[in-house]
Amino acid sequence: MKVLLQKVTTASVTVDSELVGQIGVGYLLFIGIVRGDTSAQAELIAEKIVKIRLFDGPDGKINDTSILDAEGSILVISQFTLAGRLEKGNRPDYSQAALPEDAKVLYEYFIRKLEQLGVEKVESGEFGAYMEVSLVNDGPVTLIVEK
Repeated sequence: MKVLLQKVTTASVTVDSELVGQIGVGYLLFIGIVRGDTSAQAELIAEKIVKIRLFDGPDGKINDTSILDAEGSILVISQFTLAGRLEKGNRPDYSQAALPEDAKVLYEYFIRKLEQLGVEKVESGEFGAYMEVSLVNDGPVTLIVEK
């Protein structure tokens, strides 16, 4: 399982020109699920994400505060292309991506876990849909979190 985390001041996702998710300050998470990924991995990554200290503290100290402490929001977007590999040729190989029915279960579990861990606002895109994502990256801060 691989998550591309971007710290944002704002992010949104539309499907067929309809807004389906929007947040202010927080994280935009692109999640790629690989064959063999488990709910235990999803849980560990969710726990790591809510504990990462990427927000300034009240005294201005950099990387002092978690998303929970900052009362930030999270927008989760499914992105099977994160499972893509480019070892051979110029065409990405997506054979390591989990089957859609398996990936959807873990995607939904991951979202529920973020909510259970105390993130007040968790929005999401539409699994398997063609989505247009807009964001303002804060920093910029972009990390890969994987297990």
